[in-house]
Amino acid sequence: MIMIINCNENDYQYHFVAYYATKKCIGGQVICVYVWLYIKMTKNKTSILLSDVSIEGDLIEKDKIIFDAKIRGDIKADEIETHSNSNVLGNIKSKNASLGGKMRGNVDSDQINIKKTADVDGVLNQKTLSIEEGAVLKIKTETYK
Repeated sequence: MIMIINCNENDYQYHFVAYYATKKCIGGQVICVYVWLYIKMTKNKTSILLSDVSIEGDLIEKDKIIFDAKIRGDIKADEIETHSNSNVLGNIKSKNASLGGKMRGNVDSDQINIKKTADVDGVLNQKTLSIEEGAVLKIKTETYK
């Protein structure tokens, strides 16, 4: 039997329920599955915003954010990944940026990857830049060391 538990690290009530549900499922033996899942989740924190989400205002994430949403405001995260339905009107600041949707604004990132589904209009400031064939671009790019 495989049991997958997905919970927010700050939701302590859910932690309690998940732990005892796991314990009950395996007949009273305590196995470190829950602890392993908890450690795995807290190491690789990723926020995901789907296409039915619309945000007006700045967005700040400590680790990684993946979105296919409409965002009107600046975005700051360690790693940012946008998909084909995303629509960003604002600036992006990150270590790694992978752009796959509509982007109107400036991008300041160590590494920028522009996917073939991207439509980018703005100034790119980066250490490294990669562009897939098929991307629509109206950009000015500046490389720094």
